Amino acid sequence: MTKRHVTRRGVIQTGAIAGAGLALPTYLRAQESGFTNAPQGDTVTLGFNVPQTGPYADEGADELRAFELAVEHLNGEDDGGMLQTFSEKNLDGTGILGRRVEYVTGDTQTKSDAARASARSMIEKDGAIMVSGGSSSGVAVAVQALCQEAGIIFMAGLTHSNDTTGKDKRANGFRHFFNSYMSGAALAPILAAQYGEDRKAYHLTADYNWGYTTEEAIRSSTEAMGWETVAAVKTPLTQTDFSSYIAPVLQSGADVLVLNHYGGNMVNSLTNAVQFGLRQQEANGKQFEIVVPLYSELMARGAGENITGILGSQNWDWKLENELGAKYAGTNAFVQSFGEKYGFPPSQAAHTCYVQTLLYADAVTRAGSFNPCAVVEALEGFEFDGLGNGPTLYRADDHQCFKDVVVVRGKENPENEFDLVEIVEVTPVDQVTYEPDHPQFSGGSLGTCNAGA
Repeated sequence: MTKRHVTRRGVIQTGAIAGAGLALPTYLRAQESGFTNAPQGDTVTLGFNVPQTGPYADEGADELRAFELAVEHLNGEDDGGMLQTFSEKNLDGTGILGRRVEYVTGDTQTKSDAARASARSMIEKDGAIMVSGGSSSGVAVAVQALCQEAGIIFMAGLTHSNDTTGKDKRANGFRHFFNSYMSGAALAPILAAQYGEDRKAYHLTADYNWGYTTEEAIRSSTEAMGWETVAAVKTPLTQTDFSSYIAPVLQSGADVLVLNHYGGNMVNSLTNAVQFGLRQQEANGKQFEIVVPLYSELMARGAGENITGILGSQNWDWKLENELGAKYAGTNAFVQSFGEKYGFPPSQAAHTCYVQTLLYADAVTRAGSFNPCAVVEALEGFEFDGLGNGPTLYRADDHQCFKDVVVVRGKENPENEFDLVEIVEVTPVDQVTYEPDHPQFSGGSLGTCNAGA
């Protein structure tokens, strides 16, 4: 795949502010150095914007732990974690380009407006040169657009919607996490093998862009193999009791319930479904089944024994290297560092945020500059290994990472509270790769990078 080089830069107009005789914000004053928030001293500030409240707060807490660990490793503290296994050897524990890494944090509240306000404060008041984090695709899309406008690199955290690197992609934004299409492509063959090709599915879908694209991806993949979709019902992101949504499923003629929910929403909806006895029911002469397209060890812990036997997909799992070998090198190094610091294994949310921080730092180092356009060029078409997912490509066309996808199932006999998920299969990257103009990713334009000045 050819590497795309950036040749044009966007501009933020600052003349009106200066002309009005008003003091320029810090991030605009820094543009005198050629780009937004160009580091002025011996430190550099990163902005970590995570859900500290709201339905995805558990993921946010683990993301923040991983960000803190990544900063420690970049600054030469602790054991260095995946700096030791990363295929690139540019990071030596002296910060980024010799500047010690500092960071500021914010609470997205799992709300787009709150997330934008928090990110804007990091950029304008704190001088953050890169923003990362989030556990909601609605938040990711909103903050990515803001970073594009401000001339800041956005290294997306946990965002699974096709839109993030589809219709809402931006040149200043990059996603390491996998997406809805990849979940559908990985899950469909497993679902057919486990449950058969003659099934009737009922979807409950979180009412925002992640839910929509996940439903579309799972419907498309399962209908292509013979399943019929009998209903698809949207549920509010703020919903905590899903009983009124579960009750109609029993009279719908469906024999599979697909929960396009994440975080606390999934824990609550799955719990309600089990309480209604769905898993003991038969429909159309078949055992009733429940599928959760995207889940994690954190959600499994919240759902407890209700997760047993439930199929889904993950971006990464802390047991990968132990169970599948050296191809997934880096996993054990990260798990050891994280576990020694916090006392338990990291989630996929933690992993992707840690990795995104290292990837940004490495791109700056390889580029020899914090200029966002130089960072964009360094990341586009970048192939790497040793960060836990096996060989990975940051595709230039859309800034989406391509790597293997993990299909998992709730474990029948877990050994402890952190061993609730078992790996069913790791789907090869070729099976989940699609063309940049695939219909599920149509619309929108990557555009060109914006350095802010």
